[in-house]
Amino acid sequence: MKVRTSHEKEPAFIFLPYLLWIGLFVIAPLVLILGYSLTDAHSHLTLQNFAAFFSGGTFLRMMANSFWYALLITFFCLLVSYPAALALTRLKNQQFWLMLIILPTWINLLLKAYAFIGIFSRSGMVNQFLGLFGIGPVGIMFTDFAFIFVATYIEIPFMVMPIYNSLKEIDPALLSASSDLGASFWQTFRYVIWPLSWPGVESGIQAIFIPSLSLFMLTRLIGGNRVITLGTAVEEYFLTTMNWNMGATIGVILIALMLIVMLLTSRKQHKKEIEL
Repeated sequence: MKVRTSHEKEPAFIFLPYLLWIGLFVIAPLVLILGYSLTDAHSHLTLQNFAAFFSGGTFLRMMANSFWYALLITFFCLLVSYPAALALTRLKNQQFWLMLIILPTWINLLLKAYAFIGIFSRSGMVNQFLGLFGIGPVGIMFTDFAFIFVATYIEIPFMVMPIYNSLKEIDPALLSASSDLGASFWQTFRYVIWPLSWPGVESGIQAIFIPSLSLFMLTRLIGGNRVITLGTAVEEYFLTTMNWNMGATIGVILIALMLIVMLLTSRKQHKKEIEL
């Protein structure tokens, strides 16, 4: 019986399905979008679409809005997810609690959005509760608060999981050593737990911030016309005005912004000694 050694190369055809998948569903769409962005309605090469984007205040405001909303959603996700993940590592039956956190991700995004429409509407559960105290009805729908709240709720599981995994990988002996050296809980958290869990935080930030830049369904259903981002602009140009060239241009800029965010959040942190 012949045993394959680590130095022997795998047959090239094994990678063929993977290469076909990448070529058809990743590279080809990107090339198509780039081609539309560099042409006009008559398929002539031009940079006019990019010039219109960067010279128009409307598009720049959309880009600023996209960054601002993505930053807020990521911040609130981290604010909720880190304490939740830290608490999970100290609970019994952790797999059960993790399942409860992951369970909402199995529900269709559109269904969750319509559920919140019912909850936040003028006759919904929130206004009914406020009515018990003589308050309301309050217009919660189509506000920045409603959009950020719903987006944060939907994306929290994608922040909790990587942070939880990083916290679980921390050697308990390090925490014991920190305590033995006289460090308080906050000193241990600052100098031991937080730095060692940073890879999970970094992954969570990427998982939340990057998709949040291009949200469009929630901006329409929950935010209404008050929340305008690059994601809604792409939808508008492709489905309403049918200006695919400008829509593709915004898409290319969104992809570039996402790559920049990935590069910035993937930089390796330099190790340094810290005195407790």
